[in-house]
Amino acid sequence: MRVLVLGGGGREQAIAWACREAGHDVTVAPTVPDDGELRTFALVIPGPETLLADGVADRCATLGVACFGPTAELARLETSKGHSRDLAVALGIPGPAHARFAAGDVETALAWWRDRGSAVVVKYDGLAAGKGVEVPDGDAATETAIIAMAARGAFVLEERMTGPECSLLALCDGRQAVALPLAQDHKRIGEGDTGPNTGGMGAYAPAALAPDPDLVPGRLLEVFVQPVLDHLAAAGTPYVGVLYAGLMVTPEGPRLVEYNCRFGDPETQAVLPLLDPDRIDLAAIAAACTRGELDTVIDAVCDGRPVIPSRTGASCCVVAAAAGYPGTPRTGMPVLADGFPSVTDSCRSVDDPEAVLFPAGIDHEGRVSGGRVLSVTGVGPDLATARGRAYEALEGIAFDGMQLRRDIAWRAPGAALGSYAAAGVDIDEGNRAVERMRADVERTLTPAVLRGVGSFGGVIDLSAAAGMTAPVLVASTDGVGTKVELAARLGRVRSVGVDIVNHCIDDVLVQAARPLFFLDYIAASTLDADLVADVVAGMADACAAAGCALLGGETAEMPGVYSPGAFDIAGTLVGLADRADLLPRDDVAAGHVLIGLASSGPHTNGYSFLRRLFEWFPMEVAPAGLDRPLGEALLEPHRSYLDVLGPLLDSPTGSAISALAHITGGGLPENLPRVLPDGVDARVRLGSWPTPPLFALVRDLAVGVDTEELHRMLNMGIGMVIVCPPDRVSEVRDAIDEETWVIGDLVAGTPGGRRVILES
Repeated sequence: MRVLVLGGGGREQAIAWACREAGHDVTVAPTVPDDGELRTFALVIPGPETLLADGVADRCATLGVACFGPTAELARLETSKGHSRDLAVALGIPGPAHARFAAGDVETALAWWRDRGSAVVVKYDGLAAGKGVEVPDGDAATETAIIAMAARGAFVLEERMTGPECSLLALCDGRQAVALPLAQDHKRIGEGDTGPNTGGMGAYAPAALAPDPDLVPGRLLEVFVQPVLDHLAAAGTPYVGVLYAGLMVTPEGPRLVEYNCRFGDPETQAVLPLLDPDRIDLAAIAAACTRGELDTVIDAVCDGRPVIPSRTGASCCVVAAAAGYPGTPRTGMPVLADGFPSVTDSCRSVDDPEAVLFPAGIDHEGRVSGGRVLSVTGVGPDLATARGRAYEALEGIAFDGMQLRRDIAWRAPGAALGSYAAAGVDIDEGNRAVERMRADVERTLTPAVLRGVGSFGGVIDLSAAAGMTAPVLVASTDGVGTKVELAARLGRVRSVGVDIVNHCIDDVLVQAARPLFFLDYIAASTLDADLVADVVAGMADACAAAGCALLGGETAEMPGVYSPGAFDIAGTLVGLADRADLLPRDDVAAGHVLIGLASSGPHTNGYSFLRRLFEWFPMEVAPAGLDRPLGEALLEPHRSYLDVLGPLLDSPTGSAISALAHITGGGLPENLPRVLPDGVDARVRLGSWPTPPLFALVRDLAVGVDTEELHRMLNMGIGMVIVCPPDRVSEVRDAIDEETWVIGDLVAGTPGGRRVILES
């Protein structure tokens, strides 16, 4: 079949490449040829929305040429954001609240936004090449965006939705549609979804979304595409071509962001390489759509389902952009592509046929001529392999000022992690291990042991020693866990020395003990004197701040046990307390109140999950919402509460504290029960304390993790909890020189039970 693909970008190159892979004779032209030449083609596939808006499909119809694209009138679904939003509302398609405004209508728009009292998205009501959307933060930025958009032309304000986005590309024949694999685009120029919007800096497919029967392509077609097709068919204007539904998966379910009337860019470059050319013929499917015969395709190659089958695995497309993009790009620089036979034609890598280059802003001499210069798509049996192939192939590509994002698909790991166990840590199995060892440990106990396995640290009564009356030693041994891997990778190991000491200080502090001395243990495959010195320096910092002696410890060189470059640390801290002051007290009971103190970050727990969650994100970059690089935020040292709680415990107000709970591994659900008597539950009100930005980002990324599991993995902003009687809450909070929150209370529970109830 002789096929004409109209347009000159990476999307059009990918369409042409897919058609050629299936054996068709394909021509790519940036503009529409004259009528005589147009008649020589059996099928026309327009790429850019501008050609559709200009009526290329209408022109093809008058010439009797099959065109896989809607008429100019139907293309209003894309060319007018207000029109498409009004239609979606009329058809009951889920989406945000919105309002349309004429050019210059600033006051009405400002009033609508202020009356809503919530964040909005500002959209130009016309074609904008992917750059007609502003997502302002704060009142001043919102006013500026509305004023600027009103000066540009007609515009739309929409309720701002939150959640991961995905792109549904549906091939339509006027009556029905089939879906290509879901893709996820990366619109902003900067890593971590920061900076201004672009036409798209990369995409991957299939999009990683939380397991949900409403998030599969077939179901999404029913909700977001079929109602539009039915409506237009009933009106006598059947829609033929691609109907692209940009969707956002909000906490309330999938919602429509926008409709486009053509293949997406760069989603097309991600999706089409996933199709098997021996089975899937894109041109033949498009031609069948123009004849209203998509049902034959569904029966023949889709096994009766409205989804185009794809190869097993995933794809990842990364865009290389010119300096200055998305503003005014610099052009004219030569493009070098080591490992590819050409930079002016779509081609596979010489070294890896599963990596494909799609030129976009490159002239016939191989020089930069546009903003998005090219893209490279990797395909593999899994997303990690596909992603690796794309980035490896890009290492051979260079031009002056080249921009690319190093974090394409960075949100995908969060969707795959449905629990802490998925990251390799099983809290329940850890609890089972404690119970299995409890009997053996308790066989060794004497009456002098007041706290043993299961509490925050061991406690031994020394009243019989040296004629002392009632002093007790309180001991804690702990580690830093997989946070050490991140610290080693970023070259910031001093912080984990602080972590181990402060963790142990807090574990003895919750039993009213003050630290006496600390012993450390450091193990590595090969000892590095500089690394050991840096870690110990961090320990010394924390010990000096706490008035605690660092007595020394053990270093172990263990080749073959630890991976090269890896190390681990642990430590034991011994503290002293008066037996009469030990916490928790016997008066802990239903009705007591829970007061939360802020954590400084994840502390030393949850890093097996966090490392997986952010494994594709550059640690030196600050993602949207954070005011510092991600690596710095993750390595913020574990906080010591000694300076806050020590003076409080020594004061008359200290008698109001019935218990303290250090929120460590297992979070609030696993740590609060350790200070509760049998038959008393803790009721925690979620939302009673502000979620710090890092934890908000984790929550947004970990779309497959439910609330209970999230609070078992991480402290979510609360690192210490005070339990006190309700009549002394104000006294305790007033005595603390920092912000605290009443996060819940104790309630009567099942006899013999001690659990935490998380309430929204």
